[in-house]
Amino acid sequence: MAIRTGTQKRREEILALLKTGSWTISRLARELDTSESTIRRDLRDMDDAGDVIRTIGGATAAGYVEPPLGQRMELQAEAKDAIATWALARLSDPSVRTIFLDAGSTTVRLAERIRSRGDLTVVTRGLEIALALAVPMGPKVIMVGGEVSTKSHGTTGALSDHALGRIHVDIAFLGADAVDPAKGLGEPTLDEAHTKELIAEHARSVIVLADSSKADRDVPAWAPMPEGWVWIDEDGPRTVP
Repeated sequence: MAIRTGTQKRREEILALLKTGSWTISRLARELDTSESTIRRDLRDMDDAGDVIRTIGGATAAGYVEPPLGQRMELQAEAKDAIATWALARLSDPSVRTIFLDAGSTTVRLAERIRSRGDLTVVTRGLEIALALAVPMGPKVIMVGGEVSTKSHGTTGALSDHALGRIHVDIAFLGADAVDPAKGLGEPTLDEAHTKELIAEHARSVIVLADSSKADRDVPAWAPMPEGWVWIDEDGPRTVP
């Protein structure tokens, strides 16, 4: 039986969205201005056809692989610049002396803005961030060791945990693949989620730098955040109770 033109067009739009990452059913329904039951039927048929992979409450495109860091640097560039500007304002407090900068394409934007801050100590697990800040008269940089991710270029594992469990920072600036005010930060692996949770436990305050496209994504691992953490997206900061 032939698929009606309207249905086919909607499914093409769904597939295009899923090629950017995981989406929940509710978010797809809002984006395409249709009902959740319609999206469920579409995803069921698209899964049967091998076009998508259904997950709990959502789906992703078949064969989707998270883009490498270099490619992600170009995605949502204006939003990331706005987020970095909002985050920079948090460093005007003279009591902030030691910070953690997570690996990621948005935190790199913040690193580029503090290259002249010789008064700061920056702990990081991100290779690009360490290189960006290793300049004369720049911040003191402490690079956390461990196994390097081929996607985020960030370190994880036992060596990373050992170091992060023994430091304390004034502010931890964290990146994320997904953000949910109730669940915290979503990551593609348990190791990444564990690392985020560990550093959050050793920070006076936690600020998540993630654009609004990271909301409502479906990912396999979540890191709970401490009470009162802050999420900065392109529209500015909000405190999560």
